[in-house]
Amino acid sequence: MKPMPTSTPKSTTVLSREEVAKIYRRPLLELVFEAAQIHRAHHENYDVQCSSLLNIKSGSCPEDCTYCSQSAHNDTSLESEPLMELDAVVRAAKNAQKNGADRFCMGAAWRGVADNKEFDQVIDMVKEVKSLGLETCATLGLMNEEQAHKLKEAGLDYYNHNLDTSRDYYDKVITTRTYDDRLDTLSAVRAAGLKTCCGGILGLGESEDDRINLLHELHSLETVPESVPINALVPIEGTPLETTEPLAWDQMVRCVATARILMPQSKVRLSAGRKSMTDEGQTLCFLAGANSIFLGDKLLTTDNATVTDDTQLFDKLGLKPIVSACETTFTV
Repeated sequence: MKPMPTSTPKSTTVLSREEVAKIYRRPLLELVFEAAQIHRAHHENYDVQCSSLLNIKSGSCPEDCTYCSQSAHNDTSLESEPLMELDAVVRAAKNAQKNGADRFCMGAAWRGVADNKEFDQVIDMVKEVKSLGLETCATLGLMNEEQAHKLKEAGLDYYNHNLDTSRDYYDKVITTRTYDDRLDTLSAVRAAGLKTCCGGILGLGESEDDRINLLHELHSLETVPESVPINALVPIEGTPLETTEPLAWDQMVRCVATARILMPQSKVRLSAGRKSMTDEGQTLCFLAGANSIFLGDKLLTTDNATVTDDTQLFDKLGLKPIVSACETTFTV
C-alpha cells in the first residue's frame, strides 16, 4: 500500500495560468497518459472511495444560483423541507455504509451557517455519523472560523465549499454572494483545521478558458483542497440553465486529468453528471485520476448513477471500492 498523505501541501512551484492552459490543451491521449502516471505515483491504482450525499435540509435557499433547484429564485417543482431529524440522518448513514460508502456528506440549503438550534442539530448529526466509523463531510454555505471550529470538534473531517466556476464567469452563475465570500469561507475552514472539499461545476455556459481559470485558482490556493469534486451540470427544469447543451465528454476528461496533474495527492471526485456519461467516458476519467464517486440514486436533488450501474462498471474495470473501518462491502 502506498502511504497516504495526512495533508495536501501546496506544490513547491505554482504554475502560471498559461502553464495550466498548456497542460489542459495537450493532445487528449497524451494528457490522460501523464495524469495516469501521476495518479499511480500517489495513489493505489484501482482504489476508488465511495461517498454518499444526503440532503438534510432542502429548498427555499435565498441564493440565486442559476443551476440549482433549491434556490427560492427558481421556479422548480422541488418542495421545501425542514431540517431532518437526527435519527433519520443516522439511519441514512448506516444504509450508505451498508451499501459500500465509507464517506458520508450532509448538505443543507442555507446561504450560510447561523448560530442557532439548527446548527446545534447539525453538530449532533456530525458526532453520530462520525461514531459509525465514517469519514464525514458537510456543505452548509458560508461559515466563519468559530463555527468551523465547532464542526471540527464534533468530528467533521471535510467541509465542502465549491468555487463553482472561474472568477470572471462567476457573476453569470450567482449574484447573491461574491467569489471572495467563497474564498473567505475556505480560509475559515482551513484555519479551524478542517480539510477542504472544493471544486466546480462544468457546463454552466462557461468557456474553456473559464475551466482553465478555475483549475488554476484551485491549484493556487494557499493549501490545495484535499478533495476536488468535478461536477457536470445536470439541467433542471425551472432553472435559467434548463436548456443548456450538455458538456462535451472530452472536457470532463480534460478537467479530471488536469486536476490530477496539478493536485497529485488530492482525491479527485467524479461527482454530479455521471448518469449522463457513457461507461467509456467514465473509464477515461478513472484512468486520468478520478478516484472517488458518489453512490446512490440522488445527489442532493439531481439523478445519479445507480449502485447497480456502478457495480457493473467497477467489475468491468477491476476497480475496488475502499472499504470503511466497519468492513462493509459494495453490494446492490
